[in-house]
Amino acid sequence: MVDVYLLCHSLEANAGALTNFESEYKVYDYLVDTAASDQTRESINEFLTSIKRHDLAKAEVLNILNTRPAAEVEIFPIIEYCEGRFPDEEVTEIVELVTKTLSPPPNMKQEEMKKGDEETSTLKNVKDDISEDPMDTR
Repeated sequence: MVDVYLLCHSLEANAGALTNFESEYKVYDYLVDTAASDQTRESINEFLTSIKRHDLAKAEVLNILNTRPAAEVEIFPIIEYCEGRFPDEEVTEIVELVTKTLSPPPNMKQEEMKKGDEETSTLKNVKDDISEDPMDTR
């Protein structure tokens, strides 16, 4: 809670001291746009129960809950020495567990998800075009 207070307060450095009432609303406004906005006790408990079989530190689990990574590449900065500690299959399992038990972040709209899918598709097509042999004249 202190970190959120510091974040909210640091955004407006000259805003002066906040009352508890004002601080509560600033924290709420901040949290509405984060992963916490639609988490439920049930989804968190399901995630915590399922993640126990992976050997993660408490801070790593907390960071996963707070950021809800949706791809393997987003896991690597969260888990210390991830490549050395976990095989690729286990990293994929962790991401699948996150996407299965926790809903997507509120700031990731359908349009953004669709745009990302289109960009991925385009990159795959470019990669296929590049890998083709230009000397091949079938």
